[in-house]
Amino acid sequence: MSTSAQEKSSTPLHSVSVAGAVIRGDGRLLVIKRADNGTWEPPGGVLELSETVEDGVRREVYEETGIKVSVERLTGVYKNVSRGVVALVFRCRPEGGQEQLSDESTAVAWLTPAEVADRMGEVYAVRLLDALRDEAAPHIRTHDGRTLIGMSQAS
Repeated sequence: MSTSAQEKSSTPLHSVSVAGAVIRGDGRLLVIKRADNGTWEPPGGVLELSETVEDGVRREVYEETGIKVSVERLTGVYKNVSRGVVALVFRCRPEGGQEQLSDESTAVAWLTPAEVADRMGEVYAVRLLDALRDEAAPHIRTHDGRTLIGMSQAS
């Protein structure tokens, strides 16, 4: 095998996704129930090659929920080691629109932090709960798709 072929085969391939932790004035968080697997998650998806990160967050939230948002700040970076997905989660503020379903969502809801912890799987709930914290540095976490592996935070 040539050197360039070896380099190609050993180069990990990752997908980058973005999600919005949309927090309403009353502290409730915007979530969707996914059409493909029935899980509650923050709205988000794969970042397109031609868009900025912030534009991707706004697009994904609007497509999945009908809510227009302003992007405030990065609150976490989450790596799924089993799927090679790196998710960037941004704290957002709702700016308009109206809740609506999409091909990707069977429900759209505004949950309290306690409801987030109760209804959502650990690897998705932590993304929203991290966004509620007023810490300057984003959280950096690793998981296997179901369970957190590391509980680190950038300093």
